[in-house]
Amino acid sequence: MPKISNRAEHMPASPIRKLVPFSIAAKQKGIKVYHLNIGQPDIETPQSALDALKDIHLKVLEYSLSEGNIEYREQLAKYYNKIGFTDITPKNFIVTNGGSEALNFAISVLCDQDDEIIVPEPYYANYNGFSNALGVVVKSIPSSIETGFALPPIEEFEKKITDKTKAILICNPGNPTGYLYTREELAKLAEIALKHDIVVISDEVYREYVYDGKSQVSMLAFPELADNCIIIDSESKRYSMCGVRIGFMVTRSQKILDAAMKFAQARLSPVLIGQIIAAAAHVDDDAYIRSVREEYTKRRNLLVDLLNSIPGVICPNPKGAFYCMVELPVKDTDDFAQWLLESYNFNGETIMVAPAGGFYSDPALGKKQVRMAYVLKEEDLRKSVEVLRNALQVYKD
Repeated sequence: MPKISNRAEHMPASPIRKLVPFSIAAKQKGIKVYHLNIGQPDIETPQSALDALKDIHLKVLEYSLSEGNIEYREQLAKYYNKIGFTDITPKNFIVTNGGSEALNFAISVLCDQDDEIIVPEPYYANYNGFSNALGVVVKSIPSSIETGFALPPIEEFEKKITDKTKAILICNPGNPTGYLYTREELAKLAEIALKHDIVVISDEVYREYVYDGKSQVSMLAFPELADNCIIIDSESKRYSMCGVRIGFMVTRSQKILDAAMKFAQARLSPVLIGQIIAAAAHVDDDAYIRSVREEYTKRRNLLVDLLNSIPGVICPNPKGAFYCMVELPVKDTDDFAQWLLESYNFNGETIMVAPAGGFYSDPALGKKQVRMAYVLKEEDLRKSVEVLRNALQVYKD
């Protein structure tokens, strides 16, 4: 038996997917499972994208350009120009196989073995996974459910910066918290990045889905960060096309673009068909985005109200994305989440949630929390909360 690498041995399991075998087993027993664990919306993909897929009549499915085909990058430039960044051109993009690859490229470009990135926690679990695989150390700074997971004091970032610090990584609006950073908070990050000549990597894949009349402020809004900013973006959540696997990185820094191109060329090309579909989705998409935002707003309002009506449950009101971080009156949500799938059902139904320990560098900080995604229709969200309400009544720690 060959030896497995230390890298693989220390690769953290996904808190989002690690309970899948228990979910499959529950379904095989005839139990209906409501999936609140994963950001896979039930929202329909834009018809323009589906029509583009049907209209593909290529004779050869060839490689695309390593940086992404020009037709798609032109659409991306139009999109960024429309949201206020008129200096962005097709040359500022490298198209990737999902936003995850864009993040991988960004970390690879900036960091060597044992270098460090600073991340407010809780954070998207793959930030730790990708960093771990590349030998990069995540230095986390806890945020609090009591503040709705607002940016920790900037002094805490200063304390974490060393000569090995290469970047600060944020998600705005946040996965898993739904927190929406203010311009003032982002300005503080921009200031500290310039002071120490490090890069802000801003994951903005949920940009469109912010609520209560708010709007997302991109790190591109700070032109002084031209050489110190990378945006991670993706079509997966914007257009409910997670399976298309198209994302991209955006930067004004030619030095970063040139370095990232080496990684892009090494993996050959992003998915050709995905780029065709994504380009079509961007055409006249305002009505689609508006209707989806309205739907998520209704779902958020419903889920937050219902959750907070359960004794002992704490759920801050997320301002963006489509996730809630929820504190439950149990000792260990890993055990509780597994029990929900393995040993419990309510009238033949149960729920699948993501235990929050995997969203923290110190899993103990998330021991009583779960992430829930409001990616199901309102009727299913109501049923899910009733299942949870009953489960908390009968569960024994």
